[in-house]
Amino acid sequence: MTPFTTLESTVVVLPLDDVDTDQIIPARFLQGTDKVGLGEHLFADCGRHPDFPLHEIGARLAQILVAGANFGCGSSREHAPWALVDRGFRAIIARSFGDIFRQNAIKNGLLPIALDAAAHARVLAARAADPRTVVRVDLPAQRVSIAGDPTASFGFPIDPFARHCLVNGVDELGYLLGFEDRIAAHERRPS
Repeated sequence: MTPFTTLESTVVVLPLDDVDTDQIIPARFLQGTDKVGLGEHLFADCGRHPDFPLHEIGARLAQILVAGANFGCGSSREHAPWALVDRGFRAIIARSFGDIFRQNAIKNGLLPIALDAAAHARVLAARAADPRTVVRVDLPAQRVSIAGDPTASFGFPIDPFARHCLVNGVDELGYLLGFEDRIAAHERRPS
C-alpha cells in the first residue's frame, strides 16, 4: 500500500447522499478478487449519463472525490474502495460514511474524510466557483485546506491506528509483520 501523508489535487463532486456500494461498483463486476481494472466499472450504472460528474473535463486527473452524507452505505463489499483506488482516487471527502466502507477504505489506502456541514459547504463552494480548485489533505495534521484561501483549513477526525497505518502504507497485517523481529526474539527466549 502506498503511504499517505499529504495530497494536493483537484476534486470531482458527486453531489449525492446515501451513495451505496452497489452504486459505486455494481454487483455484476464482483466476479473476482483482482483489484486491477475495477476502476473502469466505477459508478457503471450512474455513469451512463453524459452529464455524470466523472465525465467532466479534468475529472480523470482528480484524486479527491467529494460526496454527500452516508457515502459507501449498504453492503460490505471491499470492491467499492478497490474500484475507487483503481480509478485513481486517494481520498473521499463526505459528510459521513458507512461504517464498513470506512474500514474497508482505510485498509486499502483510501482516506475517508468526514467534514462537518460548514467545512463541507466551503469545499463545495470553492469547487463551484472554480473547477480547477485544488484541495490539500494533510493526514498527519488531520487537516483539509483549500489552496489560495488561508481561512479555509478544516480539521477532520481519524482513528490514531488508522492514521498510523495509512501514513506508513501498511494494513493491519503489515503492521503486525513490522514486529516480526521482536516476535521472533520473544519466541527464542528460554521459558
